[in-house]
Amino acid sequence: MNTDVIDLFYQHRVDPNVPIEEVAGTVKDLITEGKVKHFGLFEAGAYTIRKEHAVQPVAALQSQYSLWWREPEQEIIPILNELGICLVPFSPLGKGFLTGKIDDKMMFSDNDFRNSVPWFNEENRKANQALVELLGKITTEKEATSAQIALVWLLEQKPRIVPILGTTKLHRLKENIRSEAIKLETTHLEKIENALNTIDIQGARYPEQMQKMIEN
Repeated sequence: MNTDVIDLFYQHRVDPNVPIEEVAGTVKDLITEGKVKHFGLFEAGAYTIRKEHAVQPVAALQSQYSLWWREPEQEIIPILNELGICLVPFSPLGKGFLTGKIDDKMMFSDNDFRNSVPWFNEENRKANQALVELLGKITTEKEATSAQIALVWLLEQKPRIVPILGTTKLHRLKENIRSEAIKLETTHLEKIENALNTIDIQGARYPEQMQKMIEN
């Protein structure tokens, strides 16, 4: 379908060399001209979110958030809730780790990005299996998959959560979609929360050079 309007125009990523007010002002002009409907940010920090939102309201922030990476809960999510901004979590399944299909013995192909991610070195994968084992216990009770439980947990973190799911396999897409029909009881959510408070996730989510591109 052809269109001359961009529904959601993201700034990928924050450019430290361009004033944030200038970026927001430019997008505001595009919205006024009818070329763009909504403004989105990618892995922006609290300062940038507030500054840009003051010039042009931000509709969505795309940022990593999952059972494996909960840092946004500390500062970002409260700001999004305050300003009415939607959170679009990418890597909601921890780049595959939360599916339970990756263990410390798995070998990635030479061109797999995860080879450079500290989370995925053999030692850290072994240490982080505690999180996958937690999901495994709940999947048995709910007759679901680890991936589905991870997604259901994410959807429970309301009010404005729209995860991005990446897959090249149709059966995985169908599996992910079925997550919407699964409900976690309060006891399950409490069990997950209590367990996460005792699990110390090992490794960084990005290699050092890439981490420098992330705004804190």
